[in-house]
Amino acid sequence: MRLATDENLLEFRREFEEWLDAHLPGPDVVEQEHRNSSAHLPGWAREFQREMFEAGYLVPGWPPELGGRNATPQEQMIYFEVISERQVPRSLNPQGLSICAASVVEFGTDEQKARFVVPTLKGEITWCLGMSEPNAGSDLASLSTKAERRDGCFVVNGQKVWTSGAHDADFCLCFVRTDPEAPKHRGISVLIIDMRTPGISCRPLPELTDPDHADFNEVFFTDVEVPEENLLGELNNRWTISQGSLRHERGMLWILNAARMERTMRGLVRVAGRPDGRGGTLGDDPRLAEAIGRSATDAVAIRCMGYRGFAKSVRGEMAPEHMVLKLFSSEAEQRACEVARDALGTDGLDLDGAGPRRFTDWDVENFDVGPAEVMGAFYDGAWADQYWRSFSHTIAGGTSEIQRNIIAERVLGLPRG
Repeated sequence: MRLATDENLLEFRREFEEWLDAHLPGPDVVEQEHRNSSAHLPGWAREFQREMFEAGYLVPGWPPELGGRNATPQEQMIYFEVISERQVPRSLNPQGLSICAASVVEFGTDEQKARFVVPTLKGEITWCLGMSEPNAGSDLASLSTKAERRDGCFVVNGQKVWTSGAHDADFCLCFVRTDPEAPKHRGISVLIIDMRTPGISCRPLPELTDPDHADFNEVFFTDVEVPEENLLGELNNRWTISQGSLRHERGMLWILNAARMERTMRGLVRVAGRPDGRGGTLGDDPRLAEAIGRSATDAVAIRCMGYRGFAKSVRGEMAPEHMVLKLFSSEAEQRACEVARDALGTDGLDLDGAGPRRFTDWDVENFDVGPAEVMGAFYDGAWADQYWRSFSHTIAGGTSEIQRNIIAERVLGLPRG
């Protein structure tokens, strides 16, 4: 299933794919310098992001001066189809590009836009997002990090956690409480904080799946002074920015999730083709065949819901499908990884073994593996790794529990409580 296209849209796709053929860095270039975190841009990634900006392909729906080409919604969807299919490393600082820069464009002053937006788009600076706290995760309104106004600056004290890439980021888009007496959804402001400011300390949190890798951080703010001109939007009225930030994030997720689920399905097919030790294949087991069939149905449903929601949004209608997609796709991927892990038995626990996008010698020998399958797979791992990692997808961008509440209230019209 793909978006129906006319000749102009086909030409847009052809031009973009030809540009990628000429500029996309190959695996040999990528291997020379690895990405350390979601706020670290290796040299090749900075260069490629700048080239995309200059060609108008970084954010094609934006105006040319901001790295776009005023692309139509249909052209933007084709763009994201190609991005997801070819696993293009559009920006290795996704929160900087799709949340922080977008929020500054939407809510910032002209001076803030000039200072922060274009350097972000060109890959010259990177960002982390200071939202979650130990007692304020999906319930962001419970945040307690304080910012007091004193002598032309804000003095920030508090703690953030699960802050992706904070130890490598240049700036933090930080949500703080500036009016402790206001109701919890009010009295919230947003500050742009230079991560090199005295009083900031980051404590990286190693990952269960890779103890040598850390993206998440605890971030501590102790009497951190932030200039008043770094206030983004209105004082005490920036709950709307939190909604805007999450809208930017969720708006780009479904097509990427659909492509990831489809790659996971191709991995399941390879699992089914593996010998079962009895002269047949693992796929001969009808239980596995049925489970793969359910996952295949899930993959088609994700793309179908996404396009249906996209068609509604283009017409200016509400798209409840997009509220369902994040929940459904993250849990579908988790189920698919669990199917593969269980089907492989003890081999499924081999952290050096096959995965959705990790190919053993057996996979390469028995399947047609192209470079596009491997390019951009920065968090590849064995099936067990990916199953564990899939739990993060049910948390990031809004937990499954919160998503169910949103669907119940806003889609089904059920009462609160």
